Amino acid sequence: MAKVKGDIIIDIEKCKGCELCTDACPQETLGLSSKLNSKGYHYVVKVKDNCTGCINCALVCPEGIIKVFRKTLKKIESMAATSNVNDNITFAVRP
Repeated sequence: MAKVKGDIIIDIEKCKGCELCTDACPQETLGLSSKLNSKGYHYVVKVKDNCTGCINCALVCPEGIIKVFRKTLKKIESMAATSNVNDNITFAVRP
């Protein structure tokens, strides 16, 4: 089965630090920053690189400031191999 890798982007200037997203994250990927944004709030940041792209954080965010991206990491399989080639060869690659 293919492994799913996710990533998130948080608009930290609009984040009010409610921490609903940190509670909703099953991977514990998010945490509260010790720094303040321009509005004086501690904002949420990614503290671990283990996001699966489940979108729970984006669904519970009352400000709608979290974007979630997901990609599937497929296992690389060998499709062809050549050895001792002495002449022209034509390959057909399947998608």
